[in-house]
Amino acid sequence: MSPPSPGPPQERFRLSMLIYDQRYRSLTIQIVFMMLLMGFAAWLVDNVITNLRAQGQDFSYRFLWQRAGYDINQTLVAYDSNMTHARAMFVGLLNTLLVAVLGCVLATVAGVIVGVLRLSTNWLVSQIMAVYVEIFRNIPTLLWIIIFYTLVTIDAPAPRDFAGDVPLAAAWFGGAVVITNRGVYIPEPLFANSLGSVSLGLFDVSLDFAALVVVIIASLYANKKLLDRASARQATTGIRPVTWWKSMLILFLPVILALLALGFHTENAELAGFNFQGGVHLRSSLVALWFGLGIYTSAFVAEIVRAGILAVSKGQTEAAASLGMRPTLTMRLVVLPQALRVIVPPLISQYLNLTKNTSLGLAVGYMDLRSTLGGITINQTGRALEGMLLMMLIYLLISLTISSLMNVYNSRIKLKER
Repeated sequence: MSPPSPGPPQERFRLSMLIYDQRYRSLTIQIVFMMLLMGFAAWLVDNVITNLRAQGQDFSYRFLWQRAGYDINQTLVAYDSNMTHARAMFVGLLNTLLVAVLGCVLATVAGVIVGVLRLSTNWLVSQIMAVYVEIFRNIPTLLWIIIFYTLVTIDAPAPRDFAGDVPLAAAWFGGAVVITNRGVYIPEPLFANSLGSVSLGLFDVSLDFAALVVVIIASLYANKKLLDRASARQATTGIRPVTWWKSMLILFLPVILALLALGFHTENAELAGFNFQGGVHLRSSLVALWFGLGIYTSAFVAEIVRAGILAVSKGQTEAAASLGMRPTLTMRLVVLPQALRVIVPPLISQYLNLTKNTSLGLAVGYMDLRSTLGGITINQTGRALEGMLLMMLIYLLISLTISSLMNVYNSRIKLKER
């Protein structure tokens, strides 16, 4: 048996191959570009430090541990003016996240409803929804925020209108919700048999709410196991067992029992003197920013939902109708689950835009991250560069977190090829 013939001679590596050989040229260009980019960044940082030193300043974040000296009108955790700028920044960050979450929920719910109704066979309904979309998405966000703030502060009744033998205004839902020109008051959840709270340094965690969260998660997990078992039995026998009443018991009974054990009750706001006391106070600036951002973004979400529904083949709807499914069930069980694969990617951009637009709360006096760290703190300390860089980093982290979570959800619902 003859020995195997040797292969073609191996070409020795030469430095000229980094430029003339296409196998190495792209790598060379990337390395050179990266070195130039890093050199420019180093020059920029050195230039900033040199200019600061020439003005007798340094680059430091020690100002975060100085006394803030200003109040914040809407807080989710304990705060007073004697606390540090870091604490004020944290309170502003929580306020930003609060509006972002509330706005995304409102935009999603309203956008899905409007997007579905835009495809209604009823001409009047579809045209009204089309007018809704065109009006809200073609007027700047800031104008809508100011309009809602005007409606809340000027057109809403004053607290004194709720007093007297013949009050000029009345609370809604049997006194549970009070809308005034100073904000909205809703019932405050309280626990007669409270478990107390645990301090985590930055804020306190209520053990009552923690216990409820654990119960809810356990109920959801148990219900998922129940449905998985029912699906497995259906795949084996062809008959799906009735599970709706078991799901209702698993989802609601543990939560109700936990609430009863903790002595859950609510406290409504009551008029005392010249203003309402008690309850949860949602200031006018928060309500205006919430509705302004939520309604504005819902117009874009509606168009995304409409496009996602139209992307689903009409044969899917016809097949569902041939099986006797009602239009509402067809939309909920057949069309929307498939449309989500088209809806979610552009929906991420809308959530990110809404989160960043929370900085517009400065126009109505809402104390978010932009107003605290990017406003009063910078004005008091003179640390504009440090404050802006830190604020940019925080917004970047928030955006990346939202994008990552939505991408994970999108990867779970997309089609899996075999």
